[in-house]
Amino acid sequence: MSQLQIARAAVRRPFMRRRKSCPFSGPNAPTIDYKDTKLLSRFISERGKIVPSRITAVSAKKQREMARAIKRARFLALLPYVLK
Repeated sequence: MSQLQIARAAVRRPFMRRRKSCPFSGPNAPTIDYKDTKLLSRFISERGKIVPSRITAVSAKKQREMARAIKRARFLALLPYVLK
């Protein structure tokens, strides 16, 4: 590799992205509850789908818990199945 190629490779990544932490882990984290529709609606897309954890940075365990709470809230008509 020439010096020019090495210099370009160094310029390509100016900073490292920081890994997001789970919003439900920590001392002041909110608890996941199917009755808390305001919290659950943050994790639903504009079309009414559950947003994946790779976008929301929710841990796998909390993502399953959150999906269960969203589905329960939908069944009880607290949240809509589809948004228009």
